[in-house]
Amino acid sequence: QVQLVQSGGGLVQAGGSLRLACAVAGNIDSINSASWFRQSPGKQRELVASFFAGGSTNYAAPVLGRFTISRDNAENTVYLEMNSLKPEDTAVYYCNADLRPRSSIRAVNRWGQGTQVTVSS
Repeated sequence: QVQLVQSGGGLVQAGGSLRLACAVAGNIDSINSASWFRQSPGKQRELVASFFAGGSTNYAAPVLGRFTISRDNAENTVYLEMNSLKPEDTAVYYCNADLRPRSSIRAVNRWGQGTQVTVSS
């Protein structure tokens, strides 16, 4: 079954950079769209960035100008490049994507397992 596998989390100091990866495990024809979410303890999960078919993107106001969502079609991987990190960026980050398996006409939705990002002061 098609799955999303995340990597790239860790601990960084404020002002530093980190890149998260979300790789598709399994055979697909395309990634129709993808998003990154984050959740801090005691808070609701919030949308951080989205990538849509055709190449358009959308960012939440707190990360606009600092984060970049991108896709490597050859590797079937979605990335979140995080620059100028702040302590308030600390959260568990999740990727989500609409995928079309090679054996299906209809797209399916999948969540990654989540990865911890901690930004120290």
